[in-house]
Amino acid sequence: MLLYVLKMHINMYMRTTLNLDDELIAEALRLSGMDEKTAVIHEGLRALIAREKARRLARLGGSEPELEPIPRRRLPRHR
Repeated sequence: MLLYVLKMHINMYMRTTLNLDDELIAEALRLSGMDEKTAVIHEGLRALIAREKARRLARLGGSEPELEPIPRRRLPRHR
């Protein structure tokens, strides 16, 4: 089972050739404190995906009027 999961995980990555702006990569490395280009690219992609998901969610902003309010936990009041 572990071998199957490992194989599946390894196959999720693909190699590709990219033309990257050296100055942009250098600045990302410097600002992030990371020392590998691959790590910076992965983090940049994660940040882009998170930002775009947040934008899509914000665009929905109340577009489901029939939706029941979600019960929220209330913290006990301290006096």
